[in-house]
Parts: sequence; structure tokens; C-alpha cells
Amino acid sequence: TQGYSSAASDVYKRQECIFRCHIDRAGYCIFGIYMYLALVLLDNQKRMMYYLMVLVLLFLAELFYFRIADRCNIIDKPNERSSHTKVTLRGGGIIFYFGALAYFLTSGFEYPWFLLALTLVTFISFVDDIKSTGQMTRLFFHFSAMAMMFYQWGLFSLSWWWIVIALIVCTGIINAYNFMDGINGITGGYSLVILAALAYVNKEVVTFVEADFIYTVICSVLVFCFFNFRKRAKCFAGDVGSVSIAFILLFLIGRLIIETEDFSWIVLLSVYGVDSVLTIIHRLMLHENIGLPHRKHLYQIMANELKIPHVIVSLAYMTIQTFIIVGYIYYQQYGYIFLIGCILLLSAIYVLFMKKYFSRHVS
Repeated sequence: TQGYSSAASDVYKRQECIFRCHIDRAGYCIFGIYMYLALVLLDNQKRMMYYLMVLVLLFLAELFYFRIADRCNIIDKPNERSSHTKVTLRGGGIIFYFGALAYFLTSGFEYPWFLLALTLVTFISFVDDIKSTGQMTRLFFHFSAMAMMFYQWGLFSLSWWWIVIALIVCTGIINAYNFMDGINGITGGYSLVILAALAYVNKEVVTFVEADFIYTVICSVLVFCFFNFRKRAKCFAGDVGSVSIAFILLFLIGRLIIETEDFSWIVLLSVYGVDSVLTIIHRLMLHENIGLPHRKHLYQIMANELKIPHVIVSLAYMTIQTFIIVGYIYYQQYGYIFLIGCILLLSAIYVLFMKKYFSRHVS
């Protein structure tokens, strides 16, 4: 019996090893697919070569950062609220800032106020990754950065209450994006879906930003996904990554909303939005301090309690958001109706999922 048990154990281990290989390959496949999509949207071979060069330079910059992080001990140690079990380099998402900076330097210094704002939030987030900063300090940097972004948008020409609404919405989105960065692949993969959609909209629907900006940011996200979209991530985004990519996406979606005068484009963030808002409501119902770390997001229940591989969970979020975006573009004339319908459907899925599986969660 003992020999049989040992043999069965060996078979199980081999199957698990094969499964892990498939998961890692899935990460490389996603990287290749999105690299291809990013390149086929470009107009000519010169631009393709330019972006390939940008991709290589950003890849080298990420490797250089890894050496710095390793020497300076910028790491993420697993704890009871983590969804990972091994010490991993933190702050790999700083490459998103370098992507935006690369565009700024090669475009004749386009969008200077936005770049300055992004520099502020990237700086304070990176400092927070190294050593925890006070909440008031972070808010000061974030509000200052948002004021600069609003100026770049031309928002100060509107009534003051528009600015207040924008400040509340932007603060909520940045925090939500940061909270949702908890498993391998989810931040990079979800961001790629949104950026690919924005590139398509900018090319085929309405021009709202310089296309090169979107493509350069896509290059930076591809580099990050190469190291993060896998079973065992080589690095995590850190606050510097999740906050900076959220700020970049906010800038792009904000310009799209202002250009079209249609707020229903916020549907681009609907999956993250529903998960974040309903999780906050859920925690309030449980009388918890919503400012403290937790593992109660739907994606965390899937990864931790249901033991679904991180890459699969991330792919699920990416796929659902992709279908929503395709549907929205197809039925664009029903924008707000489609947005409300998506929110209701996603909310129903969230509630049903939590009713069935939340009991497995251990606080």
C-alpha cells in the first residue's frame, strides 16, 4: 500500500509539474499575442522597428531595476493576507512610468503637465513601496498630481463642481486599481485589455490622444507581463506600478470622455469597478475597517480559497472585460443603457458567487 501511495504521489507531482508548465506557457502566449496586436496596429515598418527598439530598451531597463531592487532589498514578503507564498521583487511596475517618459522624450515633450503629475504619483508610490508613508502625505501628492492632470485636460474651464466630481472619481479609481493588484498577471493583463481597446477607439472611432503614446505604454505593460504574467512571478507591480498605470489609464479615458462628452466610456473599467465597490460595501456590512488590507475581493476568493491558478483568474477578468468592451463598441448608441446593464449583470454575478463561496474564506 505504501509503494502504491508513493507511486500515486509521483504521478500527481508529474501532473502538477506539467500543469505548471502549461500555466507558464500561457503567460508567454499572452505576451506574444498582445505584442502582435500592438504591432499590427502600427502604420508602417519604420514605426514597427521604433517600437521594437522601445520594447527592447524597456526590457533592459526592467532587468536593470531588478538588480537595484535585489541589492536594496525592495521585496514583497508573504504574510497572512498575501496571495503568494515566496519572497518576490517589488516595484517592477515602475516600467510603466519609464514607458510614459520614453514617449514624452521622443514626442517633443507632449503632455508636460500630465508627465509632471505622473512623476509625482510615481515618486510617492515608490517611496511607499520602500518605506510606508503617511496617509496625508500620499493624499497631498495625489491631489497635487490630479490638479495637474485636470489642467492638462482643460478641466478648470468648467464649473467647480465638475472638478469636485472628477477628484472623487479619480481618487476612487486609483485606489481601486491599487486594491485589485493582488495576484500574478491581473494588473498587467487587465491594463493590456484596456490599452488595446483605447488604441482601437483612438484609431477607428474618435481620435482623442496621440496614438504613439498608447503604443509606447503598451510596450511597457508587455515588458511587465513577461515577468509577472506567469505561475511564479519574477516581480510584482508594487504601489508604484498599480498607481502609475491607473493614473495613465485615467488620463487616457478622461481625454476620451471629454472629447466625446460621453461618461459611459467608464465601462472600460467596469469589471474592476464592480468588484471594488461591492467588496467595500460587503466589508462595511461586516463592520470592518475598509482601510486595512484584506483578502475578500472576488478574485482573491478564487485564487486563495478555490485554489484557481492566478493566471487563470487574471485571464477570466481580462476575458470578461474584453467581451464587455466589444459589446459596448458594437452597441455604442445605447451607451448608458449598456453600462447600467453591465453593472447590474456583474453585480448579480458577484453576489451569487459570494453567497456560494464566501463561507470558505478565513478572516
